[in-house]
Amino acid sequence: MNRVSFVLIALLLLAFSQNSYSQTYKDLLGQDQINTITTAVPFLLIAPDSRGGAMGDIGVSTTPDVNSQFWNPAKYPFIETDLGFAVNYSPWLSKLVDDINLAYLSGYYRINNISAVSASLRYFSLGSIQFTDRVGGDLGTYKPNEFSIDATYSRKLTENFSGAVGIRYIRSDLTQGQTANGVLTEPGQTVAADVAVYYQKSVKWFKTKGLFAFGANVSNLGGKISYSETLERDFIPMNLRIGPSLTLELDKYNKLMIAVDINKLLVPTPPVYAKDTAGNNIPLGNGRFEIESGMDPDRGIVNALFTSFYDAPSGFAEEMREFNVGAGAEYIYDEKFFIRGGYFYEHATKGNRKFFTLGLGFKYNVFAIDISYLIPTTQANPLENTLRFSLLFNFLNAENQ
Repeated sequence: MNRVSFVLIALLLLAFSQNSYSQTYKDLLGQDQINTITTAVPFLLIAPDSRGGAMGDIGVSTTPDVNSQFWNPAKYPFIETDLGFAVNYSPWLSKLVDDINLAYLSGYYRINNISAVSASLRYFSLGSIQFTDRVGGDLGTYKPNEFSIDATYSRKLTENFSGAVGIRYIRSDLTQGQTANGVLTEPGQTVAADVAVYYQKSVKWFKTKGLFAFGANVSNLGGKISYSETLERDFIPMNLRIGPSLTLELDKYNKLMIAVDINKLLVPTPPVYAKDTAGNNIPLGNGRFEIESGMDPDRGIVNALFTSFYDAPSGFAEEMREFNVGAGAEYIYDEKFFIRGGYFYEHATKGNRKFFTLGLGFKYNVFAIDISYLIPTTQANPLENTLRFSLLFNFLNAENQ
């Protein structure tokens, strides 16, 4: 990637990241208009593992596995093994470039029958970038990157219900210390928290034994991030994920699980700004402008969490478009062979991510391998040819061996 300034790095992430979100408002003719917003560090919401990635980017209520740390860490107290870890890797935006990738390590330890601890490390590399100044002068070749590391404690609160709390450190080094408009940049850093719950209960569905589950995870509850002491601070992708699942035991060897995840980004929707007769924003001073519709996006973290449900310029209809949905299924044979598929939907005015996903998995003793593939429904989609690879290791306790 030659002759690319560090500004384009941010533009690449904002325009093509899986976790970019768009909002809409009505123009004078009543037509929907795209009003794109993004957050800092959108890599935090990229599905990192092959199992979730194969089922439409879902996992908040699927049966517990090693990578539950990302989807819903409250599932760990219900996992059947005492210790496990996973290595996940995905080339990212391979349709555009060949050296951007996401690596994800996760692991857990079940302390006893009611509690567990878990942790993960996420590393997002933008490959080698040649930075240039405004006139094309060479500033050198750098390797921008972002990473997060987190730890979580989870515990059963009743026989069927559990909760989890976690903490996360986030570091984003996109500019590699370059100067932008006379301002020296620095890595963005912040701390965030996750709060999750999970419920599961044995059921019968048309005389077929099954397991119903429901999960919720509010992730990345943390401070805003900036790349300089003087630059504006941006929200990180605080996110609500909820959804149910149903696993059916078809017979001794065959199972089928279906699940749905619903997501909502808990950050401000940008307002529609009033214009003067020349079509320019109307300044109010201190870098603020007159708002025609919507709410001022300069809010505190707690305020943003609640107002994000009713701050869209076009009201309730637009708020509903801010929810995206993933649905998937998993066929399991003898707990050793897995076939997965799913679909992800995001409204055309909110980012327009629409894609099918497929995947396979194989488990032998303590070792398992998964792979998934993404098939976009639109042409020239930057997510085309997205692959994810996962290696998982689960170690049984003495009673189960």
